[in-house]
Amino acid sequence: MGLRARVLGIAALAGLLCVPGWGDVSQAQPGALNYIEGQASLGSQPLNMKSVGSTQLQAGQSLTTQDGKAEILLTPGVFLRTGPNSSVRMDSPGLADTALTLLHGRAMVEVANIYRENNITVRLGAASVRLTGRGLFDFDADHNQVRVFDGVLEVAVDGKTMHVHGGHQLDLNATKLKARGFDKKAFEDDFYRWSSLRSSYLAEANVDAARTYYAGGPGGFATSGFASGGFAPGWYGTGWYWDPWFSAYTWIPGDGFFYSPFGWGFYSPFTVMYAPLYFGNGHFGHAFGPGYRPPLAAVRSPGFSGGFRTAPSAVGGFRGGFHGGGGGGGFHGGGRR
Repeated sequence: MGLRARVLGIAALAGLLCVPGWGDVSQAQPGALNYIEGQASLGSQPLNMKSVGSTQLQAGQSLTTQDGKAEILLTPGVFLRTGPNSSVRMDSPGLADTALTLLHGRAMVEVANIYRENNITVRLGAASVRLTGRGLFDFDADHNQVRVFDGVLEVAVDGKTMHVHGGHQLDLNATKLKARGFDKKAFEDDFYRWSSLRSSYLAEANVDAARTYYAGGPGGFATSGFASGGFAPGWYGTGWYWDPWFSAYTWIPGDGFFYSPFGWGFYSPFTVMYAPLYFGNGHFGHAFGPGYRPPLAAVRSPGFSGGFRTAPSAVGGFRGGFHGGGGGGGFHGGGRR
């Protein structure tokens, strides 16, 4: 029994050494594999959950799913998810110039935050689609369609550039290219719900990881860390950070907090103490959901002046807001209405 325990212990240690540690950012570049479900491969190499956190799509490499789904990180705050029987090729994994081609199947891109300096494009057939701001976008290579749930896309095709706004889709096979409205509810299918679920998990991981920097280390919650402005080693500002409890990288903003298009919250260490909490089934955790808005009145954090104010609207949403200076702090964006 002693020998068996030692062998199991060595195996467990080897497994831990194969994955990133708290806050590791070495693998979290555009093209990093963040989740895999079912059958998928990188070229001819099969992928599984052990590939998460250590696999990176390089220029010219393609990730292909069979009966499975995958999540790929782009620039901090931008997630790309592929559905079953889909293939996406990384054309340029640069931080300032990120380009991919959807070869077949479907991909959904969730943009919780993007900077003007980021040039992120998704190629679909003859079209080049550029992400210009927050939003939720659905790309369908099999039907050659682009669908915008929320936000705006810039589409360049045949020498012309047009913009597709939320609630509209563009059929690239049409004789006359024109964005037309579509029923969002009709397209909230299994892939959409899976994408929303992944977003919610990463939002919870965000709170878990952000607290480690606010508190001065895993498991702690010392308010003195915030009061003194000091944070745990490994805090580099906005970026992707590994959370071993969720076995994934999550996005931590450098300041303020943001809502994803699905309505989930992403908090910086400065504001994570305002994340919603709940007690259920004997467990302590964080509850997020579409339409959630913080009950606080004012927040300040080092690096930006002022704060923000919330006020419940007649429909339970949020009106107004504040965008601070110093790197985009304060409250940013609501979820889908």
